[in-house]
Amino acid sequence: MTQLLSFDDVHLYYDHVYALKGVSLAVNEGETVALIGANGAGKSSILRAITGLRKIRSGQISFDGRRLDGMASDDIVRAGISMVPEGRRVFPLMSVRDNLLMGAFTRSSKGEIQQSLDMVLTRFPRLKERYSQAAGTMSGGEQQMLVIGRALMARPRLLLLDEPSLGVAPKLVQDIARSIVAINRDDKVSVLLVEQNSRMALRISQRAYALTIGSIALSGDSADMLNDDRVKKLYLGGEI
Repeated sequence: MTQLLSFDDVHLYYDHVYALKGVSLAVNEGETVALIGANGAGKSSILRAITGLRKIRSGQISFDGRRLDGMASDDIVRAGISMVPEGRRVFPLMSVRDNLLMGAFTRSSKGEIQQSLDMVLTRFPRLKERYSQAAGTMSGGEQQMLVIGRALMARPRLLLLDEPSLGVAPKLVQDIARSIVAINRDDKVSVLLVEQNSRMALRISQRAYALTIGSIALSGDSADMLNDDRVKKLYLGGEI
């Protein structure tokens, strides 16, 4: 497999507090990689470092052979990376349509933007039903679909997802999980998935990294980690 994202020996601080301690990981083209771990383990800090929202102290982040650390966030989007942030963060007074179009701010071809819009509405039929509705009036699960769709409007090669199941009804969690699989498989978008729902994350990814207090504790094939006694005890709450 061709390596798409390289995160090499990265150290990151919040003021004087260590958030990442020499973390190294990779995402290959065409795969879904999960980051699992407790709150405060550093999962979201990895995504913020990749997108330029937090400046790293040392190390190197590369995407498709191009150095990312030090690059402006909008240029990182143009390079082919989109992030779905934790907490959804829709524009509540704007319609579903206008929220989606905000995701295409780096693109200029109206025809290609319309193609992406049609693709997103096919992927998430509920958004088509709510197309003219104010985003803030939708349910949490519907808003989560919206922000994933908005990220896809940038036509990314790598999609970063930060806790997509957080605060979402169980039925819609299943729908979102299936959507992530389809985005990776059918749209050929690589995915880096941060999730506290470790079972779900391991079931829909090919590889995974388990974090603890700013460091990688375990890594490997997701199927193997599902059956690893250490992972069951530390991240899955016992036997599955």
